[in-house]
Amino acid sequence: MPEDIRRREGTMNPRLPLLVVALWAGVAGATPLENQLSGHASPYLRLHSTDPVAWQDWGPAAVQQARKSNKLLYLSIGYFSCHWCHVMQRESYKNPDIAKALNENFVPVKIDRELNPALDSRMIDFAERTQGRAGWPLNVFITPDGHPLYAVLYLPRENFAAVLARLTDLWRDDREGLMRMAAQAIPEPAGPGKPELNPQQVLAYVQHILATREKIADPVSGGFGTTNKFPSTPQLDFLLDVVERKPDPAVSEFLRLTLDHMSQTGLWDHLDGGFFRYTVDPTWQTPHFEKMLYDNAQLAWVYRRAARILNVPQYAVVADQTLDFLLREMRRPSGAMVASFSAVDAAGVEGGYYLFDDDTLRKKLSADEYPVFRRRWGMTDNPVELDAGFLMVSGETPQQIATAKKVEVEKITVLLDSAAKKLRAERATRQLPVDDKLLAGWNALALTAFSRAAGEQPRFRQAATDLRDYLMNVLWDKKTLARMLDANAKPAGNASLEDYAFVAQGLWYYAELTGKPTDYASVAAVVDAAWPRFYSGGWRLGEDSLISDEPRRDAIADGPLASPSGVLIDISLRLAAKRKDAELRERALAALNSARRELVEDPFWFATHVSAMQRVAGAAPAEAATATAQ
Repeated sequence: MPEDIRRREGTMNPRLPLLVVALWAGVAGATPLENQLSGHASPYLRLHSTDPVAWQDWGPAAVQQARKSNKLLYLSIGYFSCHWCHVMQRESYKNPDIAKALNENFVPVKIDRELNPALDSRMIDFAERTQGRAGWPLNVFITPDGHPLYAVLYLPRENFAAVLARLTDLWRDDREGLMRMAAQAIPEPAGPGKPELNPQQVLAYVQHILATREKIADPVSGGFGTTNKFPSTPQLDFLLDVVERKPDPAVSEFLRLTLDHMSQTGLWDHLDGGFFRYTVDPTWQTPHFEKMLYDNAQLAWVYRRAARILNVPQYAVVADQTLDFLLREMRRPSGAMVASFSAVDAAGVEGGYYLFDDDTLRKKLSADEYPVFRRRWGMTDNPVELDAGFLMVSGETPQQIATAKKVEVEKITVLLDSAAKKLRAERATRQLPVDDKLLAGWNALALTAFSRAAGEQPRFRQAATDLRDYLMNVLWDKKTLARMLDANAKPAGNASLEDYAFVAQGLWYYAELTGKPTDYASVAAVVDAAWPRFYSGGWRLGEDSLISDEPRRDAIADGPLASPSGVLIDISLRLAAKRKDAELRERALAALNSARRELVEDPFWFATHVSAMQRVAGAAPAEAATATAQ
C-alpha cells in the first residue's frame, strides 16, 4: 500500500496497457552509470547512495543521458519519512537483479519530492489521471523527449520486475508508438476570467462543498473518507470560514467531532505533542508515525482558529502544545525548522520510538503510577497495541479515575505527571531519524502559525521573528527564493510556486503582527516576484522544466497543503486592498475567476480558492451554510 495522498473520482485513462514480463539487454558499448547520491544535501537521497542501482541526481545531465542513450528515464520519487518508500528500497532497489534491469535498460533517477515539489506535483497529477490514485513511492517512466509514459506506486519485487521487463520489451518493439502515445496533448487552461466575482456563483460553490462534505464526511469519527484518515486541513479551514461568517450548528458539530478525534486518539502524540501524518484506519486510532513540519504548522493555526470560532478553549491548548513541539523538537539554531521525523526508528521498527510495551511500563513506573497511567491512556479495554507496544490514546479522564478510586483528582494528576516524566526520559534514550532539510515553503507555514499565535501568546513572537529572518536573510536574495541551502550554503532543489506563495502568506501574517511598513514591503516583493514566474494565462508550479513543458492550469488543487495558487491569489488580494493596488487586484481576481471549470466540477478540492472568493464577495456566501444544512 503506497503513501496515498488522495483518491479522486473519475475514469482511469485506458490508453496504457497493463505491463507484465522479460528483460532486454541495454545499449551495447554504453558507458555504465554510477550511483551519484553519496554526500547529497538530501538525507533521503543519501539513504539510496549505497543501492546497487546507479541512481542519477535530477538535473540536465540525467535528461541528456536518456536522450543520448535513447532510454526511458525512470523517475523514482519519495521522501525521508515515507514508510513504503523504505520498503520498496529494501525489497527492490537493494536487489541486484532489479538493479541490473534498471541500470541496463533505463536511466534511473532518485528524487526527493521535498526538493522538487513542482516536478512531484506534476507526476502526482499524471498518476491520478492514468491510475486513478497517487502517492509515494511514485515511480514514473518518461520518454527521452520528456513525456510521462507510465506510473506505478509501491509494488512488491516480483511485480516490479515484471513491469520493468514488459516496458523494456515495449520500448524495444514499438518505441515510436510509445512516444506518440506519451505525447498526447493535455487540455490548455481556459485562461483568465473577468476581474470580478458573481456572489451568487460563489454561494453555489460554497453550497456544493458543504453538500460534498455531507456525502464523504464520517459522522461517527469525523474527518473525510472511510479508509485511512488525513487531517484535510484546507477543507477544515474552509469550514471554519463558513462558521465564522454565519454560525451553523451542523457544520460546527462536525468540526468539533473531527478536531476532538484528531487530538484525543492516535493522530496526536500524547506524551510529547505534535501530530502524526495520518492514520491507517478510519477511526484515527493507528497512525503512520511520521511527523511532518507542514502538518503540524497548519494544524496549529486550525486549532487556534477553532478555539475562538467554536468557543472551545481546549483547542488553543492543543495549538500551543503543537507549537511547543515544533520549538522543542524541530527548531534548529538558525531559527528554521527541519522537515520531518521518520516513522521508523533507528532500529528499523515502525512506531518504535513512540510505543511502550507492558514490560517497559512495569519497569519504569511505580506500582501506583502503572494502573493509573494505563487507565488514563487507553491501555485497558481494547487498547491500541502494535508490534512494538501500546499507543497512548485518551482513555478515562483524571476525574473519572479519581472518582473510581475515591481519591482527590490532584493525587491522580501527580501520578500521571510523574509517570509521563519517566516515560519521556525513556523515550529520550531512543533514536529517531530526522530529515534535517530546512525548506522555504514549509518554514513559511510555520511562520504563519507562529505569527498568528503571537497575537494571543506573545511568547511565540521571537520564534516568528527568527523564521522571518531566516526566510528573508538566508533564502531570499531580494529577487529569488531558494528552496533550501546545502552544506556549502548553496541553493539546493528548486523553489516552486508553493515556496513563493507560502512565504508571501507567512510574511503577510508577520506584517499583520508587527504592523511595520517594511514587513508589508517584503510581502509585496515576494508577491511581485511570484506572478511573472508562475502565471501566464494559467499556473505553472515550477519555473523551468527539464522535460516537456509543464502544462498550465487554471487552478492548483488543495492536497495535504493548501493550494499554492489559491494562497497567492488570497495574499495578493489582501495586499492589493492594503496598498490600494488596483492592478494587482485585477490580476488576482482574473486568475481566481479562471478556476470556474474546476470549481464547478469539484470545488471540495479547491476550497482554498472558494475561501478567497468568499472574502472578496463579502458576507453573502455565508448564507450557504444554513441553506445546505437544512
